[in-house]
Amino acid sequence: MSTLDRMVLCASHSPGKDRDVQELFGTEFRSALDRARSSVLDFDPDYIVLFGGDHRRAFRTIVPTFGVALSAGILAEAGHGAASLNVPGATARSLAEHLLASDIDITVCRDIELDHAFAQPLRDLTGAEDRYPVIPIAINCATAPLPHAKRVLALGDAVSRYLDQTGDRVLLIGTGGLSHSPPSLEVDTYDISDEERARIIAEGSAAARKKIKPEWDRAFLTALAGWDRTALAELTDRAHAEAGAGANEVRTWLAAAAAGGGKPLDAMVYQPVEEWITGMAVATTA
Repeated sequence: MSTLDRMVLCASHSPGKDRDVQELFGTEFRSALDRARSSVLDFDPDYIVLFGGDHRRAFRTIVPTFGVALSAGILAEAGHGAASLNVPGATARSLAEHLLASDIDITVCRDIELDHAFAQPLRDLTGAEDRYPVIPIAINCATAPLPHAKRVLALGDAVSRYLDQTGDRVLLIGTGGLSHSPPSLEVDTYDISDEERARIIAEGSAAARKKIKPEWDRAFLTALAGWDRTALAELTDRAHAEAGAGANEVRTWLAAAAAGGGKPLDAMVYQPVEEWITGMAVATTA
């Protein structure tokens, strides 16, 4: 498989975007998503490999560092109904076996229910959760201890080697980040109710608006544009301290870019959106 048969798209996500039903904020980011979606539809992949985090919803008591889903669905959330994902089980199993043979310790997951970390990019970048078959790969970005960037890059490299063996046309998505510090992730707990989670978010949202770090975000995007693995690893391993708990999600960007063959990713947009408490960006190889 040639890297010409792969497209990499990395995009921020935010529950605030779904709550902004009148689309008052993030207009530059939304415009970039529209352009990215047109590119995806033109590319028309056979399937998607989607690297996403988990907001302590699918994984609470047992948290895999890397999890490959053989079957999965989407939780009802933020006005969107529950949905099933079309996971190509045989391909996902084959990929999982390849990763294990490559000394990447992964967990195989069945019937997991994923949240907006997976749902939002599928809707934004393809138009619907079920437009294309998708293999979800969960990377632990929320529950310490987190995987070091070096291991995340190794995961992406191993996925790339797997894709080299296929004739498949594949879209690779990384989702999350950039700088943000959601109040619910600043609390080191796993067993809170949805009501308690909502209370924590409401009480901390005003402070969270001021925790976007544009300088860190731009440094990360610059390193991505030069595919500077050393700088990317250093920024990622310091992300929590320098750019907030949610910035840990850029691990998914590293994995997706490495799986795409390590080509530089150019930023289509960067827009800090205080109302969504997040530095929002879209970057792509296309």
